[in-house]
Amino acid sequence: MTRAVVVGSGPNGLAAAATLSDAGLDVHVVEAADELGGGARNSEPLLAGLIQDHCAAVHPMAAGSPYFADLDLPESPWVLPEIDCAHPLDDGDVVLLRRSIVETAAGLGADGWRWQTLFGPSSRSFAALSEDILRPLVGIPRHPLLLARFGAAAALPPVWTARAFAEERTRALFLGVAAHAFQRLDQPLVGGIGAGIITAGHAVGWPVVAGGTGTLTAAVISRLRERGVTFETGRRIRSRRDLPPHDVVMLDVHPHAVAEILGGSLPRRTAEAFRRFRPGPAAFKVEFAVAGGVPWRAEETGRAGTVHLAGSAREIAAAERAVAEGRMPERPFVLVGQQHVADPQRSVGDIHPLYAYAHVPAGYSGDATDALVSQIERFAPGFRDRILATRVITATEWSQRNPNFVGGDILTGAKTPLQFMLGPRISAQPYDTGVPGFYLCSAATPPGPGVHGLCGVNAARRALRGLAPARRAREAQPA
Repeated sequence: MTRAVVVGSGPNGLAAAATLSDAGLDVHVVEAADELGGGARNSEPLLAGLIQDHCAAVHPMAAGSPYFADLDLPESPWVLPEIDCAHPLDDGDVVLLRRSIVETAAGLGADGWRWQTLFGPSSRSFAALSEDILRPLVGIPRHPLLLARFGAAAALPPVWTARAFAEERTRALFLGVAAHAFQRLDQPLVGGIGAGIITAGHAVGWPVVAGGTGTLTAAVISRLRERGVTFETGRRIRSRRDLPPHDVVMLDVHPHAVAEILGGSLPRRTAEAFRRFRPGPAAFKVEFAVAGGVPWRAEETGRAGTVHLAGSAREIAAAERAVAEGRMPERPFVLVGQQHVADPQRSVGDIHPLYAYAHVPAGYSGDATDALVSQIERFAPGFRDRILATRVITATEWSQRNPNFVGGDILTGAKTPLQFMLGPRISAQPYDTGVPGFYLCSAATPPGPGVHGLCGVNAARRALRGLAPARRAREAQPA
């Protein structure tokens, strides 16, 4: 039987393992940490009984991923909040993003028809659109007209697209979602991540996982074990010599680690490209236990699963530009996760878990806790008085806990235009390493970060195409 080794057990490593095992390969997953799952797991409870996500938390791209449909889990893991995302403003107003594009548009006043024009066609045809945007963007698209419509929002710099809206509150809402790219918002193609999230959200919502993201990972691992996949933790692969016997290897690791593992086996230009692969800005995360929830000035904010704290469109663009240039803004962009709104089992009585991270410069060594808390307090006066406990994960600690998060970059590489489109090197085959039998399947490759698993699925399919001639030759040999 053909033997496959998967290095790394994040969402893409598990997806690669699933795809290869489905094809009849003997699959073994090797994980450097003592716990499987990478960023897609639960944190240790901050207070007894609270359920908090470690990194991956809200999953609009995953809920519509064909990978999970093919995996055939026992039950749907997704639960939805009443409001997907809220963007409070300094004047006490709040702009709301709902699953229904009609309801969202109704709350945007004069910009409602513009929002529907920009995102309606793509969201209504998201299943077809995902066949193009959840794979490498090089090559002939399967739905060129639909992709072109999507490109109207995705290809232009987000600050340009924002000018299509007449009202400041709509521009702020749009740029708040665009900021998920952790990049300057005046560059082309940076809007692809935000446009994808908005489109997917209007198609399937912004769900969380019932019981925490770790329960989804546990269900996937259980399903893989049933299929014969084996797992090993606490083993760091540093070179080819460290690998178990194999016919093919899937690398759910950072390109820098690929250069270390494959060393002199890599073609020179590929090795240089992998070593040059740029990390993006970092996340500075604080987990909270909050008595009575957050006292938002705008009541509807408390019913949203995700909250963007950044004020005006101009402020968002300035903050994202600063962190991309290595400067810590006084008022960073802060994303708040209120997963308990959709999944009440995460709370204990009137004590609620809260998840928040600020965008900070790559490798930031300072303490952004006060800046993050101040942003929440800005829109929820009295928040500090309700905090019962906190846990901080700095940019440095992210990189120590997960080697894929270089410098605290939880997206596994800066989503600059070229890196977002092509991955770590200019190639029509972004999963190839140039070493036969070795494939890159991490979020450094298209379609990028998230628990959708499509980086792993696409890379595994590429590996199977490479294996096909050798497998046919073996099968043709007389017994």
